[in-house]
Amino acid sequence: METTSPFAARTVGILVAIAIVSFGAVMALAGWAPELRNRDLAGDHPYSTSAIGYNGIVQFLDAQGYPVEISRLEHTLTQRDWGVMIVTVSPRGMGDTLQDITLQPTTLIVLPKWIGETDRLNKKRQRDTRFMEARGLNDLLVRLDIDGEIGRIDVPRLTDTPFGDMALKPDLKMQVIRSDSLVPIAWTDDGILLGKLDGRDIYVLADPDMLNTFGLAQRENARFAVQLMDWLRYDEAEPIIFDATLHGFVRSENLLQMMFDIPFVGATLAALAAAFLLGWAALVRFGPTARETRVIALGKQALVDNSAGLFTMARRETRLAPGYLTMMRRRVAREIAAPKTMTEAQLSALFDRLGTEEQSGKTFSQIERGLRTASASREELMTKARELYRWRRDILRRSTHERK
Repeated sequence: METTSPFAARTVGILVAIAIVSFGAVMALAGWAPELRNRDLAGDHPYSTSAIGYNGIVQFLDAQGYPVEISRLEHTLTQRDWGVMIVTVSPRGMGDTLQDITLQPTTLIVLPKWIGETDRLNKKRQRDTRFMEARGLNDLLVRLDIDGEIGRIDVPRLTDTPFGDMALKPDLKMQVIRSDSLVPIAWTDDGILLGKLDGRDIYVLADPDMLNTFGLAQRENARFAVQLMDWLRYDEAEPIIFDATLHGFVRSENLLQMMFDIPFVGATLAALAAAFLLGWAALVRFGPTARETRVIALGKQALVDNSAGLFTMARRETRLAPGYLTMMRRRVAREIAAPKTMTEAQLSALFDRLGTEEQSGKTFSQIERGLRTASASREELMTKARELYRWRRDILRRSTHERK
């Protein structure tokens, strides 16, 4: 007896597709959710577009064709092939970190000058900005092994720089370092604006207004920033790297991300292909799992299976339609006790009067016409044979109900 599946093939396909997409979405969010969060928050870091942020200089240099990037890998501070590292220091909680790490040359440390609070209505902006206390900056100098103190002076008319005297314009006051341990690079009579640690290619910029977004609004400050980048680099192709790890934007190297990074992506793709093939094999497999049987089967079922196998090997399956039709006609005639003297035409007329096949609505004669000759394919043979089987089942069921 034929059994029908409770699910349509399209329904199963839709369910499988939804499951695959949902699983992929969950895995993608689990691996890359930290990468999707908004980084443009107010502060003195290279992602910030606020007044004291440094995304302005990043975009400005990029627009000028400089090889500029933002680093989210901690090891680039201490281990990198080449490149000028720009470390922008925040007013809070960064001194101990700088003291514990050994910065690799060439590095430019930009000291903080401003402190404020993030606007609650707009996280990209900062409000109540004011000078950072000089005492906190002096403590930061100690952690950087700089013997000196911070000074805030009136903006001088000219500042000595490696690029000539420049009329720099920081906001309100110019922040400088008064120290004998720094080698002055850019200075005024009252202190050092840009200094170099003795014996190391580590530079310290005292006033962040030379690089932050607000300071770049002044043309002379922007010109100083560009010339400073050129002066720090050894080659035009050397990248300018702004560190974001000290501000908490560390790239999480989790397992899911590693699976899709070189050199593991090849093995990942091979595993996905194998999983797809296994899933496809499970999807197209029909019926229950075959049990282990005898090597040489016994009984009527074995005889039937062997005979069917011979027809398959000989490629004669599509020629079985007329024989199957004859066998089913005799069987139905016997089951309804039809007179043996009736011809095939008379039997066909009698069968038509018994009713149609419920699913397709075809009479016996219509089904018979499709089975009189060999079928074009195995699938066509199976379709026509199932119609005849269902017609026989339907008329026998109706006959049983009528007798009751």
